[in-house]
Amino acid sequence: MLFLNQLINGLHIGSIYALIALGYTMVYGIVKLINFAHGDIIMVGAYVSLLLITNSGLPYYLAIPITMVFCAVLGVLIERLAYKPLRSAPRISALITAIGVSMFLQNLAQLIFSATPKPYPSTVISTRSLSLGGLTVNLLTLVTLGVSIVLMFGLSAFVRFTKTGKAMRAVSEDMGASQLMGINVNNTISITFAIGSALAAIGAVLYCMAYPLVSPTMGSLPGLKAFIAAVFGGIGILPGAMIGGFVMGIAESLTKSYISSQMSDAVVYGILIIMLLVKPTGLLGKRASEKV
Repeated sequence: MLFLNQLINGLHIGSIYALIALGYTMVYGIVKLINFAHGDIIMVGAYVSLLLITNSGLPYYLAIPITMVFCAVLGVLIERLAYKPLRSAPRISALITAIGVSMFLQNLAQLIFSATPKPYPSTVISTRSLSLGGLTVNLLTLVTLGVSIVLMFGLSAFVRFTKTGKAMRAVSEDMGASQLMGINVNNTISITFAIGSALAAIGAVLYCMAYPLVSPTMGSLPGLKAFIAAVFGGIGILPGAMIGGFVMGIAESLTKSYISSQMSDAVVYGILIIMLLVKPTGLLGKRASEKV
C-alpha cells in the first residue's frame, strides 16, 4: 500500500513536471532554443494568481485563465525583446540571454514582493480526499493528473490538425522554406511561446496547490526538473515530455520514500545521465542527419 501511495504521489508531481516540460519542448521544437526563463514564468504565474485570489477575491476558475493570459503575454514579450534578435546568433548567446532574463525576473519579483515566502490559499480540491478500496487519494492528485493528460492530448491534436499547428511543424522543419511558402514565422514562434507560457501558468497554480508557498526563486527547481523530463523523453517531442515528467516524478517520490530525501535529486539527475549515455536523443527521440 505504501508503494501505491508513493506511486500516486509521483504521478502527481510528475504531472506538474510534464505540464512545464511541454512548454520547454514546444519552444525547442520550433526554434531549437532552451528557454531557461521558463521556470521563472512559473514563479510569475504563482504571484499573479496569488494576487488575484487574495487581493482581488477572484475564485480559482476566474484567476486561472487570467493568469494564463498574463503569462502568455509575458512569454511573447520575452521572445520578441530578448530572443528574436538572437535567432541567427550563436546558441551560447541565446543561452546567456535566457539566464539573464531568468535573473531579471527573479530580482524583479524580489523587489516587488520581497524574498519572504508567501502562503498560497488552500482550496477544497487540495484538502479533500477520496477512498478507493483501501487507498486514499487526494482529489488534487486526480485533478492534476487529469488536467495534464487532457492538455497533452489537446496540444498534440492542435499541433497535428490545426492550421497554426501545421505552421509550427513547418517552421520546425525549415524556417527559411516556411517563410517562402507564406507562413508568418514571427507570429508562429510568438504563438508557441504564448502556449508554452500559458501551460506554465497552469503548472504554477497546480504546483502552489500542492506546495503552498510562493517565493521569487520557487520556479528554479521545478523548471530544472521539467527540463530534465523534456530531455529524458526526447526534447521537441510532446509525448516524450509527458513520459519524462511521469518518470521524474515517480523516481523522486520512490527515492524519498525508500532511500533518502537528500538523494532524490541525485537519483533524478542520475537517470538523465544514464539515458543520455544509452540514448542521447531521449526516450522517443530519433537521430537526425544534417547536410553539410
